[in-house]
Amino acid sequence: MSTPTHTIPAFGLGTFRLQGKVVIDSVSNGLELGYRVIDTAQVYENETEVGQAIADSGIPRDELFITSKIWIAHFAEGQLIPSLKESLRKLKTDYLDLTLIHWPSPEDKVPVAEFMEQLLEAKRQGLTRQIGISNFTIDLMKQAIAAVGAEHIATNQVELHPYLQNRKVVEFASAHGIQTTSYMTLAYGEVLKDPVIQQIAESHQATAAQVTLAWALQQGFAVIPSSTKRANLESNLKALQLTLSAEDMARIAGLERGLRLTSPKGIAPQWD
Repeated sequence: MSTPTHTIPAFGLGTFRLQGKVVIDSVSNGLELGYRVIDTAQVYENETEVGQAIADSGIPRDELFITSKIWIAHFAEGQLIPSLKESLRKLKTDYLDLTLIHWPSPEDKVPVAEFMEQLLEAKRQGLTRQIGISNFTIDLMKQAIAAVGAEHIATNQVELHPYLQNRKVVEFASAHGIQTTSYMTLAYGEVLKDPVIQQIAESHQATAAQVTLAWALQQGFAVIPSSTKRANLESNLKALQLTLSAEDMARIAGLERGLRLTSPKGIAPQWD
């Protein structure tokens, strides 16, 4: 079954900051509850455990959508594809559904074209079905598009939540047919304490997390919330059934405050 271009499933399970038995349990629980999209990365140092949980689940590979991300240490010519093959070995699979460049190369040490061309070659070799980017600004997206063409860039995965709505980046991506994946959609739980979100949640008899995830989904973003608690994993899935009103959406849109929680020193680009 060949995947049409740019079909990133809307709802997945993130594994950032989860390691060892914790990540095995989270992924195992998620798969039992019906999650079929798993998002990991080389730098999370949990690909082996994620692969183990997937293998133990017995779920056929073609029912799953597995994403990983290439770390900045593997961008130089001739290094990206071997690092991806190592990820495949750890994840116990022959291919990824989506492979992302995790962060742009700090200070442009490796030009965007150099690593994007290697990533496209990995796609041509069948090591990954789709390719994309993460933490890319408008300028970096322009460079990636110039290198491989927008039609090959499935998504830009960025920090995006009610307190950081990243509208310029989203608009630019959308205009070029690149889907946005929101990470940290719950802003490490910060937005769950927000009175506006709590009021909306009450009016829908939903949780603040469900409301926040539904807000992102309704804008066409893919989301990858993570949790170590089975009850939360199950509850988060209910966001797919929740429909917010135009007024709800407008109220959440008004919460923008430019609160960026992820900007690693020496790695993060100049944000838009």
